[in-house]
Amino acid sequence: MRILLVKTSSLGDVVHNLPVVSDLRRAFPDARIDWCIEEALADIAHLHPEVCELIPVAIRRWRRSLTRWETWREMADFRKRIRQTSYDAILDTQGLVKSALIVRLARGRHLGYSAEVAREAFAARFYDETFLIPPNAHAVTRNRWLAAAAFDYPVDLPLNYGITAPDCTFSWLPDTPVSILLTATSRDDKLWSEANWVVLAQSLVHRGLTPVLPSGSPSERQRAERIATQVPGSLVAPPLRLTELAALLGRSRLAVGVDTGLVHLAAALGIPTLALYVATEPALTGVLGTGFFRNFGGRGKPPHAAEVMVAIDQVLR
Repeated sequence: MRILLVKTSSLGDVVHNLPVVSDLRRAFPDARIDWCIEEALADIAHLHPEVCELIPVAIRRWRRSLTRWETWREMADFRKRIRQTSYDAILDTQGLVKSALIVRLARGRHLGYSAEVAREAFAARFYDETFLIPPNAHAVTRNRWLAAAAFDYPVDLPLNYGITAPDCTFSWLPDTPVSILLTATSRDDKLWSEANWVVLAQSLVHRGLTPVLPSGSPSERQRAERIATQVPGSLVAPPLRLTELAALLGRSRLAVGVDTGLVHLAAALGIPTLALYVATEPALTGVLGTGFFRNFGGRGKPPHAAEVMVAIDQVLR
């Protein structure tokens, strides 16, 4: 059996889809499982050893350059590549029109969410068969239930993200226990106050951990540097690729982060993970893992540093 999974973005959604690969492999040991994913996130799918072939797509980049001939040539090349293989099934766990269109390009039986529960109802028109999955379950669970319904296997398999942190040497990282503070996110209203981060980082230093603050954009780096300057013993990480960030998380004793994809990656890697919610609710998309994890706060209810530190003490016992 040859299966194509379509879950293109974002980082958190991609991480939530990893257990589907593990479930499919346990249900069908001889299956070949491919994955169509945004080019910038391909390294995350690469972490799962059961993914055979990646088909990168560049919707985000193409949208910014639709007037360029090279963009149209790349889109034609993508269409040719995704149609090269005849699949037994193509499963869309994203439920958006953009992902459904990709599914329709591939050759095989097209499967996805029913219109009642797809994130965009119109997407269901592009599938050959749809499945009504309860919408009030966690995103990881919904993905797994959809795959189980589509391929007719039990849904009671233990949760398994199937990934481990890659090996990587960091010459700039001290030879001491570290904690990763994920202070950046895609929306300003999801940010936790810098004052809270300072209090938290200071408490980690006091507990013998070196707080490490990764960042991406210049504004994220400036924020990380403002926090680090107030906490002697903390460290702002240099720019890192996704695989390096995964390796860094794998080296950490603890990860604390706002509503961002990297905090889900930490939980998937089995790192003790504390997720902080300020503008969104964690019930359906909070961190979920097999190790120690906690979700704090919610929409309009930012968590207090004191309650987060209680959980940190539980991890460090």
